[in-house]
Amino acid sequence: MEFMKPITYTVELEPLPQGGFAVRVPALPGCVTWGTGLENAVAMAQEAIEAWIETLQELGEPIPVERQHRQPVKLGVQVRRPMLA
Repeated sequence: MEFMKPITYTVELEPLPQGGFAVRVPALPGCVTWGTGLENAVAMAQEAIEAWIETLQELGEPIPVERQHRQPVKLGVQVRRPMLA
């Protein structure tokens, strides 16, 4: 069996109103899942990506490579709020 070199995909996690997270992999259209918490959502994303790639291989389809990895941006915002007496 020949092993591929690791591929990195961006995973988008969105908090759900009822709890947990929806997970989407933009480079793999239709590759979605969800998890009950952050750790579970990441594990489910790993499983979904692996299954997605296995299916592509079985169908003889090329495996998408994410060309540009998204980098998270953290912003500090100052908000004016009234002082409590």
